[in-house]
Amino acid sequence: MNTLAASDANLPVHPKPAQRPKLDAKPGPVTLIVFAGLLAAGLLYTAWSLTTDVRAASAPTTTWVPYILLGVALLVALGFEFVNGFHDTANAVATVIYTHSLPPNFAVVWSGFFNFLGVLVSSGAVAFGIISLLPVELILQVGSGAGFAMVFALLIAAIVWNLGTWWLGLPASSSHTLIGSIIGVGVANALMHGRDGTSGVDWPQAVKIGYSLLLSPLVGFGCAALLLLALRAFVKNRALYEEPRGEAPPPWWIRGLLILTCTGVSFAHGSNDGQKGMGLIMLILVGTVPMAYALNRSMPADQAVRFVAVAESAQSALNRNASAVASLPALQPAAAREVLSTYVRTREFNASVVPALGATAGSIAQQVKEHGSLAGVPADAVANVRNDMYLASEALRHQGKSDAAHFDTDTTAKVGEFRKEIDDATKFIPLWVKVVVAIALGLGTMIGWKRIVVTVGEKIGKTHLSYAQGASAELVTMVTIGAADMYGLPVSTTHVLSSGVAGSMVANGSGLQMSTLRNLAMAWVLTLPVAMLLSGSLYWLFTHIF
Repeated sequence: MNTLAASDANLPVHPKPAQRPKLDAKPGPVTLIVFAGLLAAGLLYTAWSLTTDVRAASAPTTTWVPYILLGVALLVALGFEFVNGFHDTANAVATVIYTHSLPPNFAVVWSGFFNFLGVLVSSGAVAFGIISLLPVELILQVGSGAGFAMVFALLIAAIVWNLGTWWLGLPASSSHTLIGSIIGVGVANALMHGRDGTSGVDWPQAVKIGYSLLLSPLVGFGCAALLLLALRAFVKNRALYEEPRGEAPPPWWIRGLLILTCTGVSFAHGSNDGQKGMGLIMLILVGTVPMAYALNRSMPADQAVRFVAVAESAQSALNRNASAVASLPALQPAAAREVLSTYVRTREFNASVVPALGATAGSIAQQVKEHGSLAGVPADAVANVRNDMYLASEALRHQGKSDAAHFDTDTTAKVGEFRKEIDDATKFIPLWVKVVVAIALGLGTMIGWKRIVVTVGEKIGKTHLSYAQGASAELVTMVTIGAADMYGLPVSTTHVLSSGVAGSMVANGSGLQMSTLRNLAMAWVLTLPVAMLLSGSLYWLFTHIF
């Protein structure tokens, strides 16, 4: 405790009023050259990787139209991540800037670098969790006009709303916006096909993600407030809870904690938010060049033998369960595909689902066995094999949560192993996709960050952000996003950090600026319906264009 108390010596003897950080400093020419170089390198690496993968897969080229659409779709998807970078990641640097722990330009570059690393090491769980919200028929036909309309509609709607809220300096959530865009496309697609609008969305998954988006700000507010109160109880250093004096940096240990948490939030943001763009890019790639990206061609041939054995074992177990329930004729692959597609879309279990799962497992095993490996599956069969794998995985996921169907222990183990194998074969992300998303997100962090930083640093509380408040809000945000990433849940960096700052202000007795809180609440309330309306309208428009 003496060491902590002695840190008062790091602060000025004569109190000075807290000074606003120098946010208007322009980047030097070296920074601009590095920025342009990284942007060019990312685009060139994308083009080279795409060309190499397509040639290696011997994908037939009959028209250049899909490749033109692919290029435009990739630019839009990377544009979403770029906007996400300066819209969301500004939250990570606000506390280190306003506590004078790091100079603004250095803090932004530092955050961008760790966003980059976070994307590179991400697991992909969030990416495919987002995709599971999309309408199943559009996922199965993502290379069609409706599939492209879906991708363009939800990405453009998310970009428009993110840019609008950024222009107003409102820390709205990019995650919240993207979820709303996906739901809007799903509802619009269902209504356009004469179905109830509620049937176009995986509502259990949407509710699960909605809970994570709703609860994470409450966690941020409450935990940041409690952490600050705990600091006040155990660390008796008044300077930590008061406005910084002049431009003095905080004591070494609190400064280290602030920089560490800024680094952690940036890394966690990259590993969580970066995955949303990766999932959508994989959809685009599967739709335009399925021969190269529909199946994991890097799976070794010897592993294909195990894959076939697992699929045949699952088929036998499923057929045994199906015959024990009802005597039904064997289903052909096309009929089984239709049964599973209907089940995934409606969640209505019936006696045909288990036989359809058995028939699909058998069909997948036969295709892979016949061609020797996933890379050997011919172009005209790739789409059906991938769709069968996707439907089987999703059907087993829903079956595991359903009260209508339960397997015995042996069958559960076998179908669980089968699902893992087909997920490994379809839910993969090439390294180059991670690299270009990381570059887009990292570079976006370095552009346009000032508006959001000012809101977080100056307009939430009535006083200047203190050292302890910044550390509490950042630490809670880092832990919350890291935990969400482990469980494959998308959470909002914006919501968690903004609410964490508000919680620390309340705990410190600093007071809150109600006008800013009203604007934040309004943005939070409007984000979902506006994103739904924008994406649904754009989807309707684009389906009449493509």
